[in-house]
Amino acid sequence: MSFLLHKFPLLSRSGVLERLIAEKSDEGEEGCIINLPEIPSGAKTFELVAKFCYGVKLELTASNVVYLRCAAEHLEMTEEYGEGNLIAQTEVFLNQVVLHNWKDSVKALKTCEDVLPQAEDLHIVKRCIESLAVKACIDPSLFGWPMMEHGGPMQSPGGSVLWNGISTGARPRKSSLDWWYEDVSTLSLPLYKRLISAMESRGIRQETIAGALTFYAKRLLPGLNRRQGVSESSACLAPIPLGSPPSEEDQKVLLEEIDRLLPMKNGLTSTKFLFGLLRTAMILRASPSCISNLEKRIGMQLDQATLEDLLMPNFSYSMETLYNVECVQRILEHFLAMDQAADGASPCSDDEGQLMGSPSLTPITMVARLIDGYLAEVAPDINLKASKFQSLAAAVPEYARPLDDGLYRAIDIYLKAHPWLTDSEREQLCRLMDCQKLSLEACTHAAQNERLPLRVVVQVLFFEQLQLRTSIAGCFLVSDNLDGSRQLRSGLTGSNEGGWATAVRENQVLKVGMDNMRTRVSELEKECSSMKQEIEKLGRVKTSSTWGNVSKKFGFKIKSQMCSAQEGSVSNQSKGGNAKVEKVKDKHAKHNKMLSVDE
Repeated sequence: MSFLLHKFPLLSRSGVLERLIAEKSDEGEEGCIINLPEIPSGAKTFELVAKFCYGVKLELTASNVVYLRCAAEHLEMTEEYGEGNLIAQTEVFLNQVVLHNWKDSVKALKTCEDVLPQAEDLHIVKRCIESLAVKACIDPSLFGWPMMEHGGPMQSPGGSVLWNGISTGARPRKSSLDWWYEDVSTLSLPLYKRLISAMESRGIRQETIAGALTFYAKRLLPGLNRRQGVSESSACLAPIPLGSPPSEEDQKVLLEEIDRLLPMKNGLTSTKFLFGLLRTAMILRASPSCISNLEKRIGMQLDQATLEDLLMPNFSYSMETLYNVECVQRILEHFLAMDQAADGASPCSDDEGQLMGSPSLTPITMVARLIDGYLAEVAPDINLKASKFQSLAAAVPEYARPLDDGLYRAIDIYLKAHPWLTDSEREQLCRLMDCQKLSLEACTHAAQNERLPLRVVVQVLFFEQLQLRTSIAGCFLVSDNLDGSRQLRSGLTGSNEGGWATAVRENQVLKVGMDNMRTRVSELEKECSSMKQEIEKLGRVKTSSTWGNVSKKFGFKIKSQMCSAQEGSVSNQSKGGNAKVEKVKDKHAKHNKMLSVDE
């Protein structure tokens, strides 16, 4: 851009222009043409400088004061060439106006990005960052918005907003610790990093830093907002358009820097946000150290994750599975290592029912339930190898699962999706669960499940029979206690009546369970009889030894003493019972006799 200007207004204010004009005048040229290729921020700023040289009063703002200060320094517009020169005026405006106001400091720091070398030499960047860091570290509730100079309106003593000294009745907005997140999110990454470091050096809270980095990442990484729910997106601030999104390489650099800046402390950052960072890091091919750090962060708070978070698809062409099972296993290993380091106690086995229904579950139990749900989701993948499925399922400690219903469901789904598995592979998978830790509903399903090996079905029926025996014995004990204390309960409140009704309902449930058990035992007896007949036809060994070998093969060893002991315990606790209870006991004695070892 060309400017037609007079010599004397320029040389009277600038040392550089004075020397350049003198050199051109010595050459004897009629027209004095001066080139200024290196002036900061270009022609628009020089136009303001020229107006100032002509005596035009400039309107200094937070958006142009940095440009004018750098240009004045470049042109040597000092007090030597006139009192109240441009350097002095811009310095006064910076120190007394801009650095005392939050919004103006942010604008000035933003403009420093265009003239960064000159702004660094003049320490403008440092002064703006220090000013912002000081204001961000102050609790806004101590002073309120007008004292913090955020451009808010004046308030009356009653707290309402004033307009020309008249109360409008409106209330000022409430202050919070995240009031500055959006303002500084427009800064470039280098300046943002320096601002965060300055805040940390001044002792700002770690959760505040984590929240600011989360806001900054969500604004500049488009992939983080794709899986955001409707309720969550409505609660967030409306995104401000920034023009074209950053390139993939810039996003990769930003993500790695966010990972380095985030505090390594449990609970400061939401688990959903960390999973979003990890998913984006895999898509952008971030460094292995960045991915490993994110997995460790997630592992520290895996108990706060949801099943949707764990379902991360595979972004690598070398992997055949639909979901990244190996990544989930590494996250689980980090969690277990942290749990062992914290000497986490195993859940109490006596309170299994209360533990499963209580809202305050232990973290290891919550993670076990989460992993079981994840196994059920990835089990239909036909490319998922049994070794990976078994490795992830076995990584959860045994004490972490009060019940194995979720694990049984995942194994059943995997067996249904992989019908080509051999019997040995099926048995190996079924060894992951403990038949004694299956609920009555799961035992009922497993006893009729054709996909399970016969050995497992027999074990399920055996442990279910023991469970029912224990339940019946407890029922008899409750019945005796209720009969003995019926007169004492007659004068109590309705809460005890509710307990009696609950006991009656439990007895009805046990009765239904006994009926189902009789049916299943009868079917098992028929099956065992047919097997015995087929073995007798072969004529290899004697009948008694053959039946003993078959029972040993299926792991179905029941001693007659155990059965008799169970009968004795039941008979001792059922004194004074009615005729229906005696009938049930006779039927079970008959069944135990048929299942005992033939000697």
